[in-house]
Amino acid sequence: MNSPSAKPQVADDLRPLQLFFLAAAVFVVSAGYGALLPLLPAWLSQKMPGSTPTEVARHVGFLSGAYTAGVLVGAPIWGWISDRGGRPRILILGLVGYVASLLLLLPAMGGLWTIYVLRAAAGLFVAAVVPLVPALVAAHTPKAIRARRFAWLGASSLLGFLFGPGLNAVADALAAVFSNGAALAALSTRIVIILSALLGALMMLGLALTLPKHEGTAESDADPAASAPAGFAALWWLAVAVNLVLSGFELGIVLQGRQHAELTTQQVAMMFAECSLVMLGINALLFFTGLLDKAPPRQFVAAGSVLGMAGLAVLALHQTNTGMYIGVSLTSAGTGLVLPVIAFLAAGALHRSLGVTMGGLAAAGALGQTLGSVASGWLFGAVERLSFGWLAAPLLAILILLFLRPSWWKAPSTTRDAELSPTPN
Repeated sequence: MNSPSAKPQVADDLRPLQLFFLAAAVFVVSAGYGALLPLLPAWLSQKMPGSTPTEVARHVGFLSGAYTAGVLVGAPIWGWISDRGGRPRILILGLVGYVASLLLLLPAMGGLWTIYVLRAAAGLFVAAVVPLVPALVAAHTPKAIRARRFAWLGASSLLGFLFGPGLNAVADALAAVFSNGAALAALSTRIVIILSALLGALMMLGLALTLPKHEGTAESDADPAASAPAGFAALWWLAVAVNLVLSGFELGIVLQGRQHAELTTQQVAMMFAECSLVMLGINALLFFTGLLDKAPPRQFVAAGSVLGMAGLAVLALHQTNTGMYIGVSLTSAGTGLVLPVIAFLAAGALHRSLGVTMGGLAAAGALGQTLGSVASGWLFGAVERLSFGWLAAPLLAILILLFLRPSWWKAPSTTRDAELSPTPN
């Protein structure tokens, strides 16, 4: 029995360099995905002579779905293993597998089905990074600053996706020096793969040298009520729905550029940059102004759903490139409002099995991305830009659920209390 004077355990705080490499790992896997996605249509067209735009669109969707399906399968498994075998070593293993799956693409670029297998393998190993980075941050962070550190992780992911088009620009410039014409797309893709693998290897080395050698002790400050099955189920379904919309919306932008000659590759890249910047701004606004502590989270989810639906409607009905830019901004703002709410609520709903908890949410996000990639690839091949309108259905379902089950969306008391407690500058 504990003595009355015993102090509760407090999480061992991360050093700045440790936090940097953890956030950088999220940045790198996000950048690798964001860099390769815009290259897929031109690359596949070259690999599939005589294919129609519809066939290319479907393969782009299915390849994206194969990657996210790997995350879906791997996240809960890696989370369960890490809770028993140590999170740092599983995180390193995930980065090793991610780098290897990228490098193995280089000799396999001639075989379409081999590429499917390797993209699924990349997702499977990324699944050890996506949930375990926030699990490690939560386990080694005092509760008073945990939500803000989760915000930094969200920002790192968005910055990585924003960095992806920049990686493409570097690859295009290098490829133009050594090649031209039909071979340019394949060479540019190879360079993107090599650069992504090098970044992954650098983060792997940094984490191996800096990661904590012991497990954190943050479990004792979790609120059992926040981990109720209904609340976690709400977060799970919310992650599925929003990631479905976001994945389908992003893939739709890529395919829109492929089917409309007046929309250049540079403009598509600008739309991806616009998407990331808007979401990054929303993420910063919510967390660094304390807005999530001043209003019920369900209000942000409702507002985000309405904004996202409006943006998708504009994209479905647009007649000019300006309309696309407006639609991209609105949709990004909407999803950018909802995604941080998931991180905010999850940060206060942690329990003893951090890996399993984060793995479950990562799997939910991956399921949404898989469904969004496959659905968008098929829908865009069938109805083109009207597919954006169909993607509004999950957001409508969220709105209905908000009104039917308002008790599922309450902010956990631990997070609110933590923000009120004294914190060092």
